[in-house]
Amino acid sequence: MINLYDEERFVIGTVSRERMRAENLWHGCATIVVRSLDGSRVYVHRRTDTKDIFPGLYDCTAGGVIDAGEVPDTAAERELREELGVEVPLKKLFISKYVDDHTRYHVWVYEARTDGPFTHQPEEVAWGGWMDLEELRDKIEDPDWPLVPDGRVIGREWLRFNDSR
Repeated sequence: MINLYDEERFVIGTVSRERMRAENLWHGCATIVVRSLDGSRVYVHRRTDTKDIFPGLYDCTAGGVIDAGEVPDTAAERELREELGVEVPLKKLFISKYVDDHTRYHVWVYEARTDGPFTHQPEEVAWGGWMDLEELRDKIEDPDWPLVPDGRVIGREWLRFNDSR
C-alpha cells in the first residue's frame, strides 16, 4: 500500500500500487540525486528490465514511491538504502510534480553526497556508475539517450536549481 495524494499534495488515503498504476492516481515519490563528495559527478544507474515502469532505461536519481503512512524524508532514506545500499545525510532541495499519460506524482527532491561504495538492489538496478555534470547535462538534453522520462524532467529541474545556488 502507498499514500494516495490529491493535486495539492495532501495525503487523502492509501491505495495499492497496482490500483495507482492502473488508474494513474496521484501519489508521492522521494528522489535523490547522488553526487560525489567533491560535487563534480552524479551517480547514474540503469533500471532492470523487470521494472514495472520505464524498464531498462537510465536514471540520474535514486528513489521511489512513498509507502502508506510514510513521510517523504523517511521514504528518501529508505529508497537510497534499498536501491544503492547507501546511508548518508540527505539535504532536501525542492518539491515538484511530474505528470504524463502513465503516471502523475508529487516529488520531493533530495541530494546526497558520497563516493560510495554502492550495493545495488538486484531487482531494481542493473548497472551504475559516475557521470560528470556536463556529460549529464548533455545526456538529459539528448532525446535519443534512453533516460526515464521523469528523470529527464526532474534532472533538468535539478540542474537549474543547482546552477542557481
